[in-house]
Amino acid sequence: MSTIRSLRTYRLPDRPSLIWLELATDDGLVGLGETFRGAATVDTCLHEELAPWLLGRDARHIEGISRHLLTPYVGYNSSGAEVRAASAVDIALWDLAGQRQGVPIYQALGGGARPTIPVYNTCAGYAFNTNGKRRDIGATDQSDGPYDDQVAFMRDAGTLAKSLLAEGYKAMKIWPFDIYAPASQGHLISLPDLEKGLEPFRRIREAVGNQIEVMCELHSLFGGHSALRICQALEDYDVFWVEDPLNKMDDVAGLADLRRRTRVQICGSETLGGLRPFRDLLAGDALDVVMLDLAWCGGFTEGRKIAALAQAYNRPLAPHDCTGPVTLMAGLHMALHAPTAIYQEVVRATLATWYRDIVTQLPVIEGGEAQPPVAAGLGTKLQDSFKQQPGLIVRETR
Repeated sequence: MSTIRSLRTYRLPDRPSLIWLELATDDGLVGLGETFRGAATVDTCLHEELAPWLLGRDARHIEGISRHLLTPYVGYNSSGAEVRAASAVDIALWDLAGQRQGVPIYQALGGGARPTIPVYNTCAGYAFNTNGKRRDIGATDQSDGPYDDQVAFMRDAGTLAKSLLAEGYKAMKIWPFDIYAPASQGHLISLPDLEKGLEPFRRIREAVGNQIEVMCELHSLFGGHSALRICQALEDYDVFWVEDPLNKMDDVAGLADLRRRTRVQICGSETLGGLRPFRDLLAGDALDVVMLDLAWCGGFTEGRKIAALAQAYNRPLAPHDCTGPVTLMAGLHMALHAPTAIYQEVVRATLATWYRDIVTQLPVIEGGEAQPPVAAGLGTKLQDSFKQQPGLIVRETR
């Protein structure tokens, strides 16, 4: 037996979007999980809804636990609070499974499909969204440091591309159209705004040519007409994909129609929870690239099934991370294991700074490739110094 005996959560007041979970079992192991957005709500769900059922359960029965937690009476088949809480639990259970077997999670899943995985740099700043506030960059914004890439891509994307290439990155993701969505709730983009949004892509190609892949993120901010206009305009810049172009990424008909009318590849979606939305999108010929976030979709148990769907439809897979260090480590394990995975997302600003304050180990990146973790389970734990810092909100249920 490996009985769950306690759930402990950690939250930081200055990063209210993030929550970390430790599951302890009676065989002396501790599994680590994480999820993002609405952390206080997830905290309540974990301790008041999930803990009474989880305590005393055999942590080895991950599939049965996953099925129960992902099908509550309400709040499933989405990335709502119940599913985010279940995702954190599932990641922790797989961490425990790897530790029990003495192998990294990607090996516990069945082994690697590749020795390393390429990474791309999402050009965010040092605290992208983790303080609970959206950051849209305008002309007057000041850089917070040398890796404040969100300011950099709006000011001089060509120089940014050169910087990334110098560090070994061969792909980057930017979102210069976001600031033009609020004026019309994303349903209209004017030609002048379209040209301004295209400028970073133009500068990248002028500066480095085709030496770097460029992804465009639209953050589900646009309606069908404006998304189509942006996608068609991006065709001239050979973007690798356009991510989350529509304001509802479970809109099979809308995405399929968009995909038919543009040459750019459509990627989606980190925002979806559970297996069925991905099944419907792939069956509806609505996606070119499958993106999933293990802290939102249901963890490894659901994530590997989504990866199998991507394989069945011959679509590439790309795990998301613009959230927290545990999700990044989890995504790396999935990217190493999943047959059609092509990239793992990273943010060099967070890798170089506060991620290091939270966990003991982070992905090792060499020449634009993430190396496989070597320690058992996730291969990382919460830092002792993190657990001892003033103001940390800790809650435990036994």
